[in-house]
Amino acid sequence: MVNFWKNKRVLVTGGAGFVGSRVVEQLLPLSRRVTITTKSNHLNNIETIKKDIQIITANLTVYNHALRATKNQDIIINLASKVAGIQFNISHPATMFSDNMLIANNLIASSVKNNIERFLVVSSACVYPRFCKIPTPETEGFIDDPEPTNLGYGWAKRTAELLGRFYSQEYGLKVGIVRAYNAYGPRDIFDPNISHVIPGLIKKVFDGENPLVVWGSGKQTRSFLYVDDFARGIIKTIEKYPNCDPINLGGNEEIAIGKLAKMIVELSGKNTKIIFDKKKPDGQPRRSCNTSKAKRLLNFKTKVDLKTGLKNTIKWYKQHLLF
Repeated sequence: MVNFWKNKRVLVTGGAGFVGSRVVEQLLPLSRRVTITTKSNHLNNIETIKKDIQIITANLTVYNHALRATKNQDIIINLASKVAGIQFNISHPATMFSDNMLIANNLIASSVKNNIERFLVVSSACVYPRFCKIPTPETEGFIDDPEPTNLGYGWAKRTAELLGRFYSQEYGLKVGIVRAYNAYGPRDIFDPNISHVIPGLIKKVFDGENPLVVWGSGKQTRSFLYVDDFARGIIKTIEKYPNCDPINLGGNEEIAIGKLAKMIVELSGKNTKIIFDKKKPDGQPRRSCNTSKAKRLLNFKTKVDLKTGLKNTIKWYKQHLLF
């Protein structure tokens, strides 16, 4: 791996974010020529490494910003995206689609313009339909509509995958595609307006919400991916498999949301009652990852189990965000 990355100029879009900062940390021992883009200039996640990287402020929904950011690079890892929780996704499908589609289109078009060597499309399990096979193979990524509660975001990620495929066919750009499952971990987004289920529940518990209200029946299941495993899978994919052939990145633990909430309460050391608001949507009934392709092509499997990952996330939250 070191031989491949030596002297490579690597751009990580969204590199100051939750996942991006972990990718940058794992890349730095491999390549000392790492650049990131940030829209917000919130650099807390990379405070200890910002002296070792180049930082570009850019709004990647604007083509000229993307063109400037991708200039003089060899590899682009696109982690820039607009993400949100279930209610925002339901209420704003056009925003979720248009912003994410613009970012994907601008970056891949400018990458061709700037003669980039390799490009990684970071897609999502949100491309899959509501009633897909469990565990879900990559072959179901374009069946029917994506899950309705993630419709705009899911179609944006499908579009990004298609852009990668088409630009590869027409221009010869080497493109890899990963579909990540429900990433979580330290530095996650705990803002209740846009957070996903794990950081959302952790914040509610430590805010003292009692009873803890969990959306839906609690019977819906998810497969979660610890952020360090996610970053490692990203780096492996663009090095070993830059082909327009999607690969699932995820764990093999499928857990019901009700059981997840109970685990978070127990690990938090709280005496919190849990109730379920069945008027709120469950989202996709089941989400579980078929990981056979990642094992076969990348020799990739997760290292951090859910309980350990939750402990690490709760510890980080208490140290950094609990006042």
